[in-house]
Amino acid sequence: MEPWVIILCSLGVLGVLGLVLGILLGLVGKKFEVKEDERVSAVRAALAGANCGACGYPGCDGFAKAVVEGKAPVTGCTAGGKKTADAVSAIMGVTADVGERKVGRVRCNGTCDNASERYQYTGVQSCRAAAALSGGPKACSFACIGYGDCCNVCKFNCITIENGVAKINDDYCAGCGACVDACPRSIIALVPKNRTVVVQCRNTETGKTARLQCKVACIGCHRCEKSCPSDAIHVVNGVAEIDPDKCTRCGACVETCPMHCIYNFFEGLQESYDWEK
Repeated sequence: MEPWVIILCSLGVLGVLGLVLGILLGLVGKKFEVKEDERVSAVRAALAGANCGACGYPGCDGFAKAVVEGKAPVTGCTAGGKKTADAVSAIMGVTADVGERKVGRVRCNGTCDNASERYQYTGVQSCRAAAALSGGPKACSFACIGYGDCCNVCKFNCITIENGVAKINDDYCAGCGACVDACPRSIIALVPKNRTVVVQCRNTETGKTARLQCKVACIGCHRCEKSCPSDAIHVVNGVAEIDPDKCTRCGACVETCPMHCIYNFFEGLQESYDWEK
């Protein structure tokens, strides 16, 4: 038999075997196919699609599956907000109370103009790296270091570094909390957006020391306490703390604070006491 005949026969046999095996695999796969709940794809389509991980699951696919399996709440997609929660609730046939939308607040105003420096840092432009070197370049060990670790993890591009301090845009913040975890100083907090009055200082040093470290540090003078008509603000461990349940956002503490470290946020825009008063 000619060699080319043998080759063609061999190819023909292999082709037939491949076809038969392909058909068998297809039939076996179809018989033992694990059907996915149609709601998984529906929930996935309703999500924000940011894959930010704020829900506690590895991406939107993992969260969608967990919702259908009853392992995750229908309100777990913070990036999608109320619209997404309502859509997922409808798919799952339940009702859910989303609650007040949360946003990040930076509790520091230790800008390059306000905060004193202990040394000139020239290392890796990372907050964690700088903090590991003698606590960072700023004299205040509670201050925003300002190298943008929070910016780098934010998938919604709502954080910028302005004059050495992180600023969060309420209009774009999804409340995912990635920046909270990234900040080595723990000065970013997730709070309901309607809680607009914030003490932008975490310095617990004594008044004299705090002032040397930062021009706008809380000195624990208690004037805010005395001015508050609803008893919502008190000095705790040397720094003012606001009880959000009592605060009426009247702004009395903002105007009274001699250090101008209490701010009022409104619709994503920072409003502060007039420094010229």
